[in-house]
Amino acid sequence: MANNGRRSVKAKKGPTIGTGGHGRKALEGKGPTPKAEDRPYHKAHKSKQLAERSAAKRGTGARSAGAAKSGPKGRATEEVVTGRNSVVEALRAGIPAKALHIAIRIEMDDRVKESLKIAAERGIPLLETGKPELDRMTDDAVHQGLVLQIPPYEYQDAYDLAEETVDKWKKGHVANAPLFVALDGITDPRNLGAIIRSVSAFSGHGVIVPERRSVGVTASAWKTSAGAAVRVPVARASNLNSALKQFKNMGIFVLGLDGDGDVSLPDLTLATEPVCIVVGSEGKGLSRLVRENCDQIVSIPIDSAMESLNASMAVGISLYEVSRQRAAK
Repeated sequence: MANNGRRSVKAKKGPTIGTGGHGRKALEGKGPTPKAEDRPYHKAHKSKQLAERSAAKRGTGARSAGAAKSGPKGRATEEVVTGRNSVVEALRAGIPAKALHIAIRIEMDDRVKESLKIAAERGIPLLETGKPELDRMTDDAVHQGLVLQIPPYEYQDAYDLAEETVDKWKKGHVANAPLFVALDGITDPRNLGAIIRSVSAFSGHGVIVPERRSVGVTASAWKTSAGAAVRVPVARASNLNSALKQFKNMGIFVLGLDGDGDVSLPDLTLATEPVCIVVGSEGKGLSRLVRENCDQIVSIPIDSAMESLNASMAVGISLYEVSRQRAAK
């Protein structure tokens, strides 16, 4: 076949002529390789995003429902209640407050008017505050122009509270034998608030919480207690097991609540003695060491179809039985 005198030339293998330095910039690269968690296509990046979202739900996301913590650069330890509904409910419940912050030129409604009225009646300082400052105080939570600043709760020492109560009881200054409730691994502030309310209703002398891995007295706990947190002291123990051992040395019987207890609640014989009732979390129950430090493990008879009772409900039922037996004595 004719090729018009042209010969096909095949590309030669091997080195080719360079660019003479014109492509040097293209060869410089884009700097160091990003970390795995910063590469969008890497699974570590997705894990980082999930962790951030989870932290947001525990922090800012939870605060948008009414509670936040404020401080220097929005990272303080002082708690605030945010949002019109949450603020007015907190004021109605008598939660202690340092100040009520109101946005400049706030649009008034019934909730704002009632909040101002209650704050004025209680002598809570009213501070007109700009939106940027409210955003900073609440770490950008939804505040609707209303923020209630809550002072940190002043905890008593668990040992001091127990010793003082036992001493008053022995001297006849306290009518009923000492009655405490200790929390083991409970992290929901609403449970704490409900337990404080039950302790108040049945003439208990205090609630004991560990310093670590435990709920504290937050705005949510205050609100759930319906003001009972004013009357019932909450004490902290640096180590719950050590505190329980000290209680036993003082003559206080430690009773743990558990579904497979040694004693059924109606058969409890120690109700009229000084008692500390220990309740564990709904999922895990009592920890092993706490269980070992209990004088008795007490169970509440329930329908077999039910797995367990809510912690605050179990405490309420137990306190009722203790109160009933003490009244019948």
